Amino acid sequence: MTWDWNAVDDFMPHFRDGLLVTLEALALGSVISFVLGLVWALLMRAPTRWVRWPVGVATEFVRNTPLLVQLFFLFYVLPEWNITFSALTTGVIAIGLHYSTYTMQVYRAGIEGVPAGQWEAATALGLPARRTWTAVILPQAVRRVVPALGNYVIAMLKDTPMLMTITVLEMLGEARLYSQQHFQFTEPLTVIGVAFILISYPASLLLRALERRLVR
Repeated sequence: MTWDWNAVDDFMPHFRDGLLVTLEALALGSVISFVLGLVWALLMRAPTRWVRWPVGVATEFVRNTPLLVQLFFLFYVLPEWNITFSALTTGVIAIGLHYSTYTMQVYRAGIEGVPAGQWEAATALGLPARRTWTAVILPQAVRRVVPALGNYVIAMLKDTPMLMTITVLEMLGEARLYSQQHFQFTEPLTVIGVAFILISYPASLLLRALERRLVR
């Protein structure tokens, strides 16, 4: 087996297209997971169990079923109910929804980690509930959980190749298509593997540095 640099050069335009799709899915999926996870965490603190119970059941169901099953359900089953999205939109929704059930637990831990004295001080000052949450509790809670949320971004990045199964040509999808068309697998798959390392490893180092800074 010999390494073919011409194949690498030929594959690079396809790689760039796949990289852009991967980063788009990652960015949008992360936003959905962060926002929706916070919504789930707040609803789980609702005073009535008629709110907490449905949210708890739904999030447990999503968290305990494979992301691949959820992708197939959204992509193949929803159209039978006349609910249709593009392949990329479906993938973004699936990733965001799936990981929101994990970020929910991160937010809950952050909220519960806020010292009781902060709640008592807000009550003593007569702050309304909304002001207590937005000005006192959430800023402290989010600061505590930023590194953990970042870890889930890396996990989402490593799950983006699953989008290939619903026809999204992210990085691995582009590599697979190129390999099948040109019968060259080593070069494109190696490029993809290196790309994932070059993205995820520096990101993990950045998260460690951020965590050390935040815990000071």
